[in-house]
Amino acid sequence: MNYTDFLQMGPEIALTVALVIMFVADFVLFKSESKCKTLFSLMVALLAISLCGTFCTAYSHPEPVSAFGGLYVASPAVNVMKSILTFGTLIVVLMAQPWVEKTQRLAGEFYMLILSTLLGMFVMMSSGNFLLFFLGLEMASVPLACMVAFDRHRKESAEGAAKYILVATFSSGVMLFGISFIYAATGTLYFDDVAAALNGIVAGDLQSPALAIMGLVFFFSGLGFKISLVPFHFWTADTYQGAPTPITGYLSVISKGAAALTLCIILMKVFQPLVAYWEYLLYIVIVLSITVANLFAIRQSELKRFMAFSSISQAGYIMLAVVGNCQLGVAALTYYVLVYVVANMAVFTVINIVEQKNGGRTDMAAYNGFYQTNPKLSFLMTLALFSLAGIPPFAGMFSKFFVFMAAAGQGSAAAYFVVFVALVNTVVSLYYYLLIVKAMYITKTDTPLPTFQSDCSTRTALAVCTAGIALFGIASCIYEYIAAAGL
Repeated sequence: MNYTDFLQMGPEIALTVALVIMFVADFVLFKSESKCKTLFSLMVALLAISLCGTFCTAYSHPEPVSAFGGLYVASPAVNVMKSILTFGTLIVVLMAQPWVEKTQRLAGEFYMLILSTLLGMFVMMSSGNFLLFFLGLEMASVPLACMVAFDRHRKESAEGAAKYILVATFSSGVMLFGISFIYAATGTLYFDDVAAALNGIVAGDLQSPALAIMGLVFFFSGLGFKISLVPFHFWTADTYQGAPTPITGYLSVISKGAAALTLCIILMKVFQPLVAYWEYLLYIVIVLSITVANLFAIRQSELKRFMAFSSISQAGYIMLAVVGNCQLGVAALTYYVLVYVVANMAVFTVINIVEQKNGGRTDMAAYNGFYQTNPKLSFLMTLALFSLAGIPPFAGMFSKFFVFMAAAGQGSAAAYFVVFVALVNTVVSLYYYLLIVKAMYITKTDTPLPTFQSDCSTRTALAVCTAGIALFGIASCIYEYIAAAGL
């Protein structure tokens, strides 16, 4: 083994060092009265340093790097996504500060779990081998289950964690079953070697890919759980409702973005010879995810369940970029995740504030007359919801445009049909997002939530999200930079 290969794993090493620092700091500050604030400041600093380092790595290494004989592969596009996910995690830490202060004894555990699951996502995205991919996936999944159950005094939190870990275990088993089929068909677990073997199989005998196709279907099913695609979405609403609100935001954005890019890379690089098979599977899943989630979202009155079905619909739009099966599709997916991070985290930040100030209520009725007493928060919530719906001139409109353009670039009648269905569902999604706007601005109540002042960290998170919603659509150079990054 050449130990200098570890130097190629800059983002992962940075997170590992941050994890060790947080562990030592939590141990040293165990009985300190200022433990929570000190750990928060340290966590923000470590994530900011990691973000700068990961972004510089993406900018300074225009060519993919490989380590350990192809076991680890980091392309510029992957490093860009790592920067986006680190940025989103930083927003989660900022918005979670008021909630963390109520669980001071567990502040260190919370931050270490976040770093652990982020490290697992990084490993998963940079894997060049199915074994390393699976290890990264489990590194991300197990800490997430602990985070969902973090509020141990609420039975809904324990219930959500139980459903999450049970479905995660089942989906992991299904995925391993698929990987075993792929290994049986190709005799290797390395992505490049699997792609070469599948090319040979398809070119030599059209009947022999049957085992590989079964492996593809099982593998897709297992990863579809992580992205909450229909019909693998049944855990989502209960888990989102039971988890603490900052964790729900983390699940809806960070976990989804990592899994979506990983699936995109594997489909395009590893299973490219079988594109005729997985393309139509993807069409069906996208149409079902967008349509079914939108219809169920209309029926929700609990806001976290509402956002759960919204995230399922958004997952369908994210995967729409993969339909294009080209470099522009990867760029559109990455840009969509970037915009989705700021818009969705803005919504969850407001939900978290209202929940803290209103006795834990997260139902939509809690927002009746919200504009009368808190006009600024109502306005920011409206901007975020309009961006999620794709209303111009906000960044969400541009992200959806790039996704539609990438999918339509495929040129087939089936791709045009899927884009048409997605466009129609955009109108449906606007309707149910407007239900929240209606509650804040139009629905009257005699007991609206009183006027309150948010803390500094929450205001910072909202300011960053609002700036992103307003600027990411205008700054088209961001999309151009992502498109120039190689897969």
